[in-house]
Amino acid sequence: MAIYKEIREFFIRNHHNPLEFWDCLSQDKWLLHDIIDKETKKFNLPPIFPYKSSWDFSQKDECNERLNKWKMTFQASDDKGVHFLELLDDNLNIIEPTYRKGGSWLKYFGHSNLLCARATRAIVNHAPIGEYWLRFFPRENFVCPCGDYPIETRRHILHECKKYNNYWNPRRDTLAHFILFLEFNSNAFSFGESIT
Repeated sequence: MAIYKEIREFFIRNHHNPLEFWDCLSQDKWLLHDIIDKETKKFNLPPIFPYKSSWDFSQKDECNERLNKWKMTFQASDDKGVHFLELLDDNLNIIEPTYRKGGSWLKYFGHSNLLCARATRAIVNHAPIGEYWLRFFPRENFVCPCGDYPIETRRHILHECKKYNNYWNPRRDTLAHFILFLEFNSNAFSFGESIT
């Protein structure tokens, strides 16, 4: 930017000013080449603009700004509080959305399209279960197939349903246990037994 500024001022003074580039190989032993080489190595340009103007920083800053805006919108949403499953990491902290390294969840079950689809359905509560169908058919009866619960809900499936008891751990709100539950219960949140 500093060089660009100097060149710009050079051309503003007179737009007919010439600018020539010479290609001088060091093996030619040109006297001025040696001087320029030494001067260039000693030259330390103080930055005119802060480091925050770099392309990488701008790109990262824009991603962070969009992510923060998404988080604020997401946290303020009424639908998120009712339907979105907040999962915890290994330290029992709520997993925050991120764009790095495959995101917060995808890197753990992205290897299997079926597992990814079932996990996504469960996380957003957009799965073929009674709780979901009840939104569209409020007069229908959506008793859980296990017979122990009046409506087949995601919470019931994850924590209490006898139909899905191939994997049991009370901490199914952690991402690791949630994925194990889905792997051991291949019919959970799948369209295999949904209403048609």
